[in-house]
Amino acid sequence: MKRRVLVAMSGGVDSSVAAAMLFEQGYDVVGVALRLAPDAPAQPARRRGTCCSHDDFEDARRVSERMGFPFYIVDLRADFGARVIGNFVAEYLAGRTPNPCVMCNREIKFDRLWSRARALDADFVATGHYARISRDAAGRYHLLRAADSTKDQSYFLFTLGQAELARTLFPLGAMTKTEVRARARALGLANADKPESQEICFVPDGDYARFVERLAPESSIRAGHITDSEGNVLADHAGIHRFTVGQRRGLGIAAGAPFYVREIRPASGEVVVGNRGELNSRGLIARDVDLVDAATFDAASEVEVKIRYRHPALPARLNFSSPRSAEVRFLSAGPAVTPGQACVFYRGDEVVGGGFIERAIRE
Repeated sequence: MKRRVLVAMSGGVDSSVAAAMLFEQGYDVVGVALRLAPDAPAQPARRRGTCCSHDDFEDARRVSERMGFPFYIVDLRADFGARVIGNFVAEYLAGRTPNPCVMCNREIKFDRLWSRARALDADFVATGHYARISRDAAGRYHLLRAADSTKDQSYFLFTLGQAELARTLFPLGAMTKTEVRARARALGLANADKPESQEICFVPDGDYARFVERLAPESSIRAGHITDSEGNVLADHAGIHRFTVGQRRGLGIAAGAPFYVREIRPASGEVVVGNRGELNSRGLIARDVDLVDAATFDAASEVEVKIRYRHPALPARLNFSSPRSAEVRFLSAGPAVTPGQACVFYRGDEVVGGGFIERAIRE
């Protein structure tokens, strides 16, 4: 009897090839597209390289028809609005910079996919993420970086634990993007050369500040002063949601040397700026920490931590103050860390866990 797998299909080439490969391997494939973002015009979304438009769903449907497996669209806009968009707005209003892709994976994509998988008696959930899963002799699962380091997406998947990894498939983990597109052409998939998604799906024009202002109550917008580290007022601003730690452009300060956002203080509405050297940190406090395998994790060991998706991993040591809160100390002076962003812990190619940055440690 074939093993059934529920495949998340966005209409892009990655998820399409993942579904097609599993079908070829003999799985009983069921394709599912998740309607997440608010409705937007189809053509502008396609031009900007976003996802979740009507055209994207049609691309996914054409792949399923060509390969011969069923395909469904599941409307999760209400959940997505409450769990991802709501969190996105609240985090910016609190002076933090959220990572909606991590939240979407944790709160919507995998959570809801597994619920659907159980209802359909599916054994696995699969996606087009570039990451790998291995199982050791003791039966423990390991989340690993993708073979293609330029496409690796393991950073966004740190919330997956043993139970989740046991029923998850990442068919593209050992492939490069070039190989994926070549496979799509060989299969005759019409989306083989489709551009990649680049922007956040619910902010297709990239104007995060205007998006937050449109959804937030006017009373929640925290205007205030831009100050230096000694408290001298340099300028005024229209809301802390317009800033992120490390930001240089758009500060509205005329000065001979560049200023960078060093700290955002939501209670007072202050945005503190400084020179590049003032951004450096010794570490960070992480909250909502998840470990891929808490039963075997040795907290005394050193790790490498990524503080942003595209940032190189930094050698660090963890010190847990509670099961889900950790102090991360860099082994040498580190760069600016941005509250709200995910920090993910690695040992070599293996993801051991991660959390969300609460604040920087500078002493």
